[in-house]
Amino acid sequence: MLQQETRCEVADNSGAKIAYVIRVYGGSTGSGRFTRRMAGVGDRVFVSIKKALAGADVKPGDKSKAVVVRTTKATRRSDGSYIKFDSNAVVLIQDDGNPKGTRIFGPVARELRDRNYMKIVSLASEVV
Repeated sequence: MLQQETRCEVADNSGAKIAYVIRVYGGSTGSGRFTRRMAGVGDRVFVSIKKALAGADVKPGDKSKAVVVRTTKATRRSDGSYIKFDSNAVVLIQDDGNPKGTRIFGPVARELRDRNYMKIVSLASEVV
């Protein structure tokens, strides 16, 4: 689960390496003492680029929309199993939902298919 001010890696070849979550568009709030909006796999977030490769299309300080593709927090599936990853990762997207990069690095969760991010699923090397 990602929340505001979370730093995560960027899993595409747009040139960005580290992103900082500014706002969570999707996700849900908990019903406890602290109710922060949390983003799970497949939710959209608004990010600021903190570290990028030199000469890339995106530069540090640029802001972009992104979709969460991996989380370290376990996500429960409808069949009762859980899926979790070693790192939090996002893919930068355009306003229409298509990724900015042309390659996706690392595995992505199968829940992206339910959220209609088919282009990201087709570009990924492994769908878990």
